[in-house]
Amino acid sequence: MNYQRIIYSLSIILMIVGLAMLLPLFWSLYYDEYDSYALALSCGITYLIGVIGYKKTKREGNFLSKEIFVIVTLGWLLASLFGSLPYVFTGIFPTYADAFFETMSGFTTTGASVLTDIETLPHGLLFWRSLTQWLGGMGIIVLFIALFPSIGTGGMQMFHAETPGGNFVKKLKPRISETAKILWSIYLLMTVTLAVLLWLLGMPLFDALCHTFGTVATAGFSTKNISIGYYNSAAIQWVITIFMFLAGINFTLYYKAFRTKSLGVYAHNEEFKLYSFFVLVAVFLVVCSNYSGSIATLDDTIREATFQVVSLLTTTGYATVNYNQWSYFAQTVLVVLMFIGGCMGSTGSSIKVGRILVLLKQAKLELVRCFHPHAVLRLKIDGKSIGQDNVINILQFFFLFLAIAALGTMFMTFWGFDFVTSFTATVSCLSNIGPGLALVGPVENFAFLPDVTKYFLSFLMLLGRLEIYTVLVLFLPSFWRKG
Repeated sequence: MNYQRIIYSLSIILMIVGLAMLLPLFWSLYYDEYDSYALALSCGITYLIGVIGYKKTKREGNFLSKEIFVIVTLGWLLASLFGSLPYVFTGIFPTYADAFFETMSGFTTTGASVLTDIETLPHGLLFWRSLTQWLGGMGIIVLFIALFPSIGTGGMQMFHAETPGGNFVKKLKPRISETAKILWSIYLLMTVTLAVLLWLLGMPLFDALCHTFGTVATAGFSTKNISIGYYNSAAIQWVITIFMFLAGINFTLYYKAFRTKSLGVYAHNEEFKLYSFFVLVAVFLVVCSNYSGSIATLDDTIREATFQVVSLLTTTGYATVNYNQWSYFAQTVLVVLMFIGGCMGSTGSSIKVGRILVLLKQAKLELVRCFHPHAVLRLKIDGKSIGQDNVINILQFFFLFLAIAALGTMFMTFWGFDFVTSFTATVSCLSNIGPGLALVGPVENFAFLPDVTKYFLSFLMLLGRLEIYTVLVLFLPSFWRKG
């Protein structure tokens, strides 16, 4: 491995994070609050270290596969380490574990929080907390590729190592840097549109920006203790529901629809149709379960059910109600959604609808083979054959995801937590959702956890955001051998 190339790339990532800190610094200075010094110091340290690393190293030759995995994983880790500095310098958390957990939760778009009173934070920190989600939503590495197209052939591998859906997300242009720019352009357009809509609906500009970041990134950090429920506005809830749904769609479909000037791309996309089907069925089941015996109107029940279903399916994690108080059946539906996630190439996490689609089709083929053992059967998605290697890759990912969820649950129960808390905390962090059930429900937080479990859950967040393989491969002894 060429460590010069690795340090060069990591330095650029630190420079991006450092420059990003200027935005919350503006809000801190505007409101004349105490966090301006901490943000300025954090910005200076992060950017300076990045510049030094950039100036002292050179990027010569093409990136090796091993270097890509190191850059992507360490890039996210360093972003979280340096991104936690504003929290450390302001001293708002009692331990560093809290600061690291909150930052990792932001960058990985998890939305789990250790803050017990969010509304006491100064505006600068609140904005930085929300901005980390937005940067992590489309991806720090994808932004790196878009800003530095000279990265060369390694850009494609970096793109696949970070982007949700990885190898299953196709290039939109011959050069991967152009694809990265298109994706970020769509992301920016969605961000601006939602921010304006929320502002027009009466949400203060600052809150509108922060909640927009949390929505388009399917992340879920709010500036209010009771999340979106604070505004008590049906219009705001419906608008955020729609944009959470849009953020959970494969972003390449937006570009294809724009190029063809037709919405037919959605009608012919099997993943999108299954994604929509999951939403409709889950909403129907939750409404049926909650409406019987409820004093709420049918309109309110449908709105709340739709909001929470879309929020958890897309791994956003916003809440308008305490679904800890819903029926066990409705809670079970929500837990199932946690395992599904958004579409490939969206800002959502978890297993992904595309992988579920392949697994369902493969299961159907195996059933057909039971009574037609000699039939030549091919698995097709959108009319295109899916290679056996891709099917095996998806099966392996599915197994690893479930295995990690099981081991994580065991680890949490070892520390004395009940099964529901342990299981949903593990799944919500691995799926980058945020809230779970029981002690980590939508109106609770993760502050009460021991530091060791906070670091463990932070690791699960990183695993989930980088889709397991990118991180775990670094733990193989053979990875570090020469040759």
